Amino acid sequence: MASYTDVLDYLSALDYPAGKDDVIREAEREGAPPDVLKALRALPPVDYANGNEVARSAGIEAAPEVDRSQRAAQARDKHQRVSQHVRGI
Repeated sequence: MASYTDVLDYLSALDYPAGKDDVIREAEREGAPPDVLKALRALPPVDYANGNEVARSAGIEAAPEVDRSQRAAQARDKHQRVSQHVRGI
């Protein structure tokens, strides 16, 4: 399965905005493995603003090491973007 980092690595030289065909062509030119190409070929035919948008559209998790329960806990934490020392204020 293609990883988020793999997709970004193979598209690092691509100029954005870029269409689906441009994305696939660049990944092929960079020698992307079959699993990355398969994920990119499944993209919707729209223009992408950056590599992160491409990876998200391909359904690739940015942090696959975080499981569902951890994501749910993060979503419930109303202060997840506040530094620890500010939480008590």
